[in-house]
Amino acid sequence: MKGIKLAYNFLRIGILNEFQYRANLYIQILQTFIALATGLIGLQLVFSQTTDLAGWSQPELLAVLGVFTIMGGIIGAAIQPNMERLMGEIREGTLDYALTKPADAQLLISVREFRLWQTVDVLTGFIILIIALNQMQWAVNLWAVFGFFSALLMGAMMIYCFWLIITSIAFWVIRVEEIANLFEGLYAAGRWPIGIYPNWLRYSLTFLVPVAFAISVPSEALTGRLTLETWLGALALTVFLFTVARIIWSFGLKNYSGASA
Repeated sequence: MKGIKLAYNFLRIGILNEFQYRANLYIQILQTFIALATGLIGLQLVFSQTTDLAGWSQPELLAVLGVFTIMGGIIGAAIQPNMERLMGEIREGTLDYALTKPADAQLLISVREFRLWQTVDVLTGFIILIIALNQMQWAVNLWAVFGFFSALLMGAMMIYCFWLIITSIAFWVIRVEEIANLFEGLYAAGRWPIGIYPNWLRYSLTFLVPVAFAISVPSEALTGRLTLETWLGALALTVFLFTVARIIWSFGLKNYSGASA
């Protein structure tokens, strides 16, 4: 309960801070519109040449685009800002201010930043999903609904863990921004179903960078492709990544020398 209250307080403060810069909302809407237009143009170009892509129809790929947009909004609102701040504090030796607080350090560094206007992407993604499901003449299915939201949550947790692992490298390597930029480039591959890629890239986007489980699995839930085995695999990978991230973070703290050292 203490952790939930802490996260809520930081969320409230983050929202209040964002309202001081309302012009950012219009900038974010413009960025979302450009990204959406680019994605829709790409879909139109593909389906002007074929009727399906690796067994995925145009409405189904529109659903994938919706999940991709939602996850991008979650990353931009809650995950990336906190990890970027953590990178800077490790590099400058100012992480002490977080470590001396009477709270779990990992929880604290994970909830301090929240960019409200990035949730425009989340809202836009759900609108895209609704349109896609309507085109698919989708019927409500409890397994599909549960699979979608649980897979979306697990996907966000996987990407958070991956970011934390990358960021924790800063305890040993001075500059890790280039590695973070590499993730952003690989994340763009999630705009398309993982099944369209060759095996070597498919496995890389599944186990090295968990883009496949973060985006394709929720999409599979909505399109009737999600199996119990895949869902359990996603759950196992989430637990594994969280454990690895926690271990690397804890080990990194032991090697940290901050401003008070």
